[in-house]
Amino acid sequence: MGARTISKASITAEAAQAVIAAAEAKAVEIGVPMVIAVVDESGVLKAFCRMDGAPLLSVDIAQDKAYTAAAFGISTDTWHNFIKDDPPLLHGIVKTPRLIVFGGGYPLQVDGANVGGIGVSGGHYEQDMVVAQAGVAALG
Repeated sequence: MGARTISKASITAEAAQAVIAAAEAKAVEIGVPMVIAVVDESGVLKAFCRMDGAPLLSVDIAQDKAYTAAAFGISTDTWHNFIKDDPPLLHGIVKTPRLIVFGGGYPLQVDGANVGGIGVSGGHYEQDMVVAQAGVAALG
């Protein structure tokens, strides 16, 4: 009989805080207060920062971007490209709770394993993407 459990790689609290710090530094550099969320491989919040002046609505959006990226292992902007020319998906999948299909969410990977996700909200989605990418880069 086969194994009855599996082991999963997960981002550590220390690494999650480093991702937050790098993203926050980029947000300061571009002058846009952001909400930054890091989730573990299961989509559960691991680290969080709402910068002073960041929009309240961005709290849920950032967490949902991180969740989407971790849950599917692809960036949130990739979702838009995947569904935009497919009417059944375009009109159906966007009703999936917590699914975000615009930029600012990226999976976090270590040694090829999906260990979590980062989601950023507070600016235009292109600004969110730049800040999130700085967080991803902190993992090396």
